[in-house]
Amino acid sequence: MYICICNAIRETDLRKAALTSGGDAEATYAMLGKRPNCGQCLVKAGKILEQERALVSCEEVAV
Repeated sequence: MYICICNAIRETDLRKAALTSGGDAEATYAMLGKRPNCGQCLVKAGKILEQERALVSCEEVAV
């Protein structure tokens, strides 16, 4: 699913980027070589980043 229509950023792109970027949605977009245009996606993108990072943290604790 596309999260950012302006930049054609998919949810899978964000989830992968969450593992290497420690920043917020805007910083993660920059890491992908993009920047927010209309900004409507930033809240949703931020939640996806938090979700993915929390999932990874849980997996690390379990190991």
